[in-house]
Amino acid sequence: MSTPLLFRSMEFRSTTDADLDRVTAVTVDEPVGWIAADRYLDELKEGMYRPEWTWIAEDGDRVVARALWWGQATAEHPVALDCLYVDPSVDDRAAVAADLITAGLRAFAGQGATKPPLYNLTLPTGWRQDPAAVAALAWRHEAARAAGLTDEVERLRLEWTPDAGLPVAGGRLTFTEGSDEEFLDVFRRIAVGSLDGETRRNLDAMGAEATAREEVDFYLGCPGERSWWRLARTPDGRVAGLALPSATPYNRNVGYLGVVPELRGQGYVDDVLAEITRIQVEAGAELITATTDTDNAPMAAAFARAGYRVTQTRMIYSVPETSRTASVPAS
Repeated sequence: MSTPLLFRSMEFRSTTDADLDRVTAVTVDEPVGWIAADRYLDELKEGMYRPEWTWIAEDGDRVVARALWWGQATAEHPVALDCLYVDPSVDDRAAVAADLITAGLRAFAGQGATKPPLYNLTLPTGWRQDPAAVAALAWRHEAARAAGLTDEVERLRLEWTPDAGLPVAGGRLTFTEGSDEEFLDVFRRIAVGSLDGETRRNLDAMGAEATAREEVDFYLGCPGERSWWRLARTPDGRVAGLALPSATPYNRNVGYLGVVPELRGQGYVDDVLAEITRIQVEAGAELITATTDTDNAPMAAAFARAGYRVTQTRMIYSVPETSRTASVPAS
């Protein structure tokens, strides 16, 4: 177990099996996404939550804060902070939360994690008009930034269900299978000029080659089938983009799609998205999820045209790419 950190009279530490009842007794009544006991217990059995990835702050024998990091069942390290809670009775919730995040990040780095987990905070659609949601975000936002997670992206979560109907493809593109190297080349090309915030940051920090390689490796590691991947081609055989239907442990999803820079603005994105949706439906999907940055208006519009509806907003906080080799801030 990691060495405890102290904040005033509090102890910050990862949990053991003996803490399970107290961990699962925590409930969140704020309008943000959180992990309830039944889901935590189910995914604890599968190894997606683990005692060593679960951190608490104790004041005496009372749990006053909880942070739940999540990772794939086969992963050595967690990839995301899923749930962050500090009891309303705590004087400075942001400060306690920041120390709790920092304690976890320092422990994971000490265990060999080379990429600090991000923080994924789910909010209801239209959260800016809900004072309770604004307040729930405020101290979590402050805590994330204080812990070094200063890259911030607001994303829309979207869903397609059969009642929306299959989007109609324009028939201008054909779709073929391809090798990993062919997909790597297209990833490299479509990164240039992308409106996706993470792609732009990675491009600035790592360059096109490393950004493309990271994307290919990520999707190869996802639960989706590699056989679903398609290259999009124009009638004369030129590569127009790529379509990557994929999956998470929970849902089928859009994965990744893109059009090469020289062919953007011609509506090909609709054809690529239609192909992804078709492949997922033929593979049995009755729910397809997707995400896009709120700043990426063209992509959001393409999803709307294809029948995908916005269901949530997500705030994603992460350590800047250029800072990932630096030490986590001391508490």
